[in-house]
Amino acid sequence: MDFGLVLQTDPPAAQVVSLMKRAERNGFRYGWTFDSAVLWQEPFVIYSQILANTQKLHVGPMVTNPGTRTWEVTASTFATLNDMYGNRTVCGIGRGDSAMRVAGRKPNTLARLGEAIEAIRDLAEGREAEVDGKTLQIPWIRDGKLPVWMAAYGPRALALAGQKADGFILQLADLYLTEWMIKAVRQAAVEAGRDPASITICVAAPAYVGDDLGHARDQCRWFGGMVGNHVADLVGRYGEHSSMVPEELTEYIKSRQGYDYSHHGRAGNPSTDFVPDEIVDRFCLLGPAEAHIEKLRALRDLGVDQFALYDMHDAREATIDAYGQQIIPAFQ
Repeated sequence: MDFGLVLQTDPPAAQVVSLMKRAERNGFRYGWTFDSAVLWQEPFVIYSQILANTQKLHVGPMVTNPGTRTWEVTASTFATLNDMYGNRTVCGIGRGDSAMRVAGRKPNTLARLGEAIEAIRDLAEGREAEVDGKTLQIPWIRDGKLPVWMAAYGPRALALAGQKADGFILQLADLYLTEWMIKAVRQAAVEAGRDPASITICVAAPAYVGDDLGHARDQCRWFGGMVGNHVADLVGRYGEHSSMVPEELTEYIKSRQGYDYSHHGRAGNPSTDFVPDEIVDRFCLLGPAEAHIEKLRALRDLGVDQFALYDMHDAREATIDAYGQQIIPAFQ
């Protein structure tokens, strides 16, 4: 199992770079960031510094979307980083939550997302692609490689990930839901004539190592609110008690009253008071190192290839070090 670190690109950027260097020293192989241009600093600028200051770390957004940048710009940016530092980037992509909504736009449609996945990958690897009705090719790319991993929750999105993506990003660590969603992605891959084992499975969730569960829950409760934004979309599309979406995912948002993106992804987010302790425990990894190892082994047995931990709380350095010293060695 690989391990990744997920950060927001809050200023100063030097601190983001420093934490990624710390992660690599502790055995992490991937460095991810949020991508929301209004809320945080521009991640692709910071990726250049992360890559320059690490040796093997792969970097990418968790996640970008097809709407805030044109596809040829996204592809060229990835390809430029790969040309400078070797093929060490991954394009995590989804419909767009905070990046689109904060700017007053709706998330992208799945149809547009599917087109973008193929176009961005083809362009970044030097092939022709159609963008807005015009055939484009980036002529200077040689030996480019860009895996595109798609974030998804709902049945149509899971199917799209299985049909077109190189990897599947699931932003929660609940064992039942992880198993259900991996099966949906792999089944879609089979139906599309693809090898389901070729799709990398990445589970991303907050992790907090320590014995004070109450404090850890409070530091990670924001995550249930973030996931709740996507769940609310699913309920709006499929209904409150649809057989298409498990109630294990939808039940907890009944008392959700809305969401303030000014606190997005931050401990103490007042928009997440509706998230119960049970959901925090199911969606996140909390407790002593042994508890993390136990849950990670269960995730690995379900087919998870990478655990990417969100590190937005008051023990960022301590969590990175605890994983490096106590948890990652258990999977080597």
